Formats: sequence, structure tokens, C-alpha cells
Amino acid sequence: MRMEWTEIRATGLSIAVFCFLGLAVAPTLRAQAPPRYKVDPFWPKEYPGNWILSNVHGIFADKQDHIWVLTDPGALVANEIGASLTPPHAACCVPSPSVIVLDAATGSVIKSWGHPGFQPDWPTAEHGLWVDGEGNVWLGGNAVALDGKRPADRQVLKLSNDGKLLLEIGHPTTNPQNNQDTSFLGGPGEMTVDDAAHEVYIADGYLNKRVVVYDSNSGAFKRGWGAYGMPLSQIDNAKQPPHDPATPAKQFGGPVACVKISVDGLVYVCDRTGDRVQVFTKEGKFVKELIIHPETLDRGSAWGLTFSHDPKQNFLLVTGGEDGIIWIVNRNDGKLAGQCGHKGHMAGQFDAVQAITTDSHGNVYTAEVAPDHRVQKFVLQK
Repeated sequence: MRMEWTEIRATGLSIAVFCFLGLAVAPTLRAQAPPRYKVDPFWPKEYPGNWILSNVHGIFADKQDHIWVLTDPGALVANEIGASLTPPHAACCVPSPSVIVLDAATGSVIKSWGHPGFQPDWPTAEHGLWVDGEGNVWLGGNAVALDGKRPADRQVLKLSNDGKLLLEIGHPTTNPQNNQDTSFLGGPGEMTVDDAAHEVYIADGYLNKRVVVYDSNSGAFKRGWGAYGMPLSQIDNAKQPPHDPATPAKQFGGPVACVKISVDGLVYVCDRTGDRVQVFTKEGKFVKELIIHPETLDRGSAWGLTFSHDPKQNFLLVTGGEDGIIWIVNRNDGKLAGQCGHKGHMAGQFDAVQAITTDSHGNVYTAEVAPDHRVQKFVLQK
């Protein structure tokens, strides 16, 4: 036992040093130094109930610094959930609930709810999570396999804090990709609620190639756009060609994996395989484009993002699931200011890091999909 604890502590220390070294790559930015983080290898605690997590497709720190986690239990396979089979095939495990709430300090479970079929039109593959200022929970799904027989996830649900359905935007359907139809979605990747304006922004997504905005109370469609602020009517419904780093695509290559709003009211959108984050006004006017490690091919470099904790949010923390890195980017000009993490499966490393959030103290929480199916905490260093 003593050897195991020593190994864990050494791993945490080595990852902390790596993050600090990574952040030293931009000496010209020392006037506004980028944030530094140290992994907490003991967070979260072991889950209760013999649970096992599946792909973690959402993570969010609410106003109470409760960490909401969205996982996709329907994606687990038999050899992962042997204890839940009849008869049981193994000592472990059973699928966790879809929604889990963790204590930011201790990593213990506060509450949980949700599972396939929990509500009408519950997503087949849960994806994207937000908790609004009233404590309501928003989630969607990105199951988009269209065989003409099984409805795909073309909806976002608004639920109460304990999981009661309040509103549904879109609906499951077998219809093909359609960026012009706003009565249903297209594999939504993520959503963000503007509480003051009573609007929800949806990164839509894994089938469509657009951002759409709805009234967060009534669900009425308000506006939407594509890459560079392109009107919905001009978005091509055909499959996009492979990403060419030398020639930025005129349309989102997809998936349109994230949407976040900064303190100065700008909308940041991840075009994952396009290796870029595009910035817009809330009305959809294009402002600028930030290229994120354009050498990354295959699944791309811009999987999700959050903002640094300083009052002006000077930096973006962009998750690069293909590279196993959090890119720390100057929000003003898009220049790389540092990075955190490394491809791997140890504490502080990532295999396929996707969703990311920041609590009120500036600590960062990350969510990973297969093969690691986990969340991690990185403590802001003062």
C-alpha cells in the first residue's frame, strides 16, 4: 500500500511540473502570465453503488461549485457492466446514472439521476450539459446514425434540478441533415444559457453545421448562423471534405462541438476538425478566427473550451482530445501561451479530453470519453 501511494503522489508531482513547463513557452506574455494548474490525483472519490462511468460528454461547475457530470451509460458494453447482467457475469460493475453531481472540494457524490428512458425523448447518447442561473439542467444528445429505422438525437431537454422535464427543443427524427429546419436539431454538441437575455445557444453540432439560438423559456427559435456568420439558408447540407490546414473551410467542418459566451459578450464556437475557434457577436456577426494547433489532423484540436478565471478572461483553455492536451491560448490574438497535459492514462494526462469547466476559485475540471471515461480536477496555482 505504501508503494502505491508513493507512486500516485510522484505522478501528481510530475504532471504538475509538466504543466508549469508547458506554460513557460511564451515569455513575451509574462506581463499577463497564463494560469498554472496542478492535478489533484485523489479527486473524485471512488463512486458508490459499484458504478462505472461511460463516455463523459459534459461537465459544468454551477454557482454553488457543485460539479455536474453527464455520462452516456447506454454506450457501455457487457464486459464493463458484468454485475448488472442476469445472471451477473462479474463482480463489477453497473452503469452509473446519466447525471452525477460532485462536491468540488471532496469529490464525493451529492446526488444523481437519469438513465436511458428516464424522460420521454431522453437522448440515446447524452451529450452537452449546462446548469442555468435558476438551477435548471440542460442536456442534449449526439446519436446521429441515420438508418431510416431508429430516430436520432435531434433535441435538447431543459429539466429541473432533480430531473423533471420543463422544455424540449427539437425532437428525435429519422430525417436527414437539415441546417435550414429549426423545428429540430442535428446532433447537438453543447449548449450555453444567457440568463439575462433568456436565450439558449446550441452548438448544432454532430450532424448539422450551425449555431442556433432559442428562447430559453418558450423554446421559440430566434436566430442562427454557420461559419463566418453565414445565414442558415446558405449552409451546405452535404458532407464536408477533409480538413486542409492550408485552406480554412468556408463552412464548419464539424462537429460544432462547443459554444461559450465570454464576460464581454462574445460567442466562442469550436469547429473541432477545423482546428479553430470562431468568435461572433451574440447576433451572429463574425468577429475573428483563432487557429488552434493546425498540425492536428484526424479528430482535430478544438474539442471544447472554457475561460481563464481572471476578470477579463484573458485566456482560453481549449481541449484537444486528439493531442491529449489543454491548449492555453491568448484570447485577444489566438497565440499559444502554454499547454497542460500529455497523451496518456495517468493522473494529469489525457487520452480524449473533451468538455471542460472552471469553478469560482479558478480550478479546472475536465471530462474524457473512451477509453478513460473519467473526470479530473486541476487546482489553480496562485
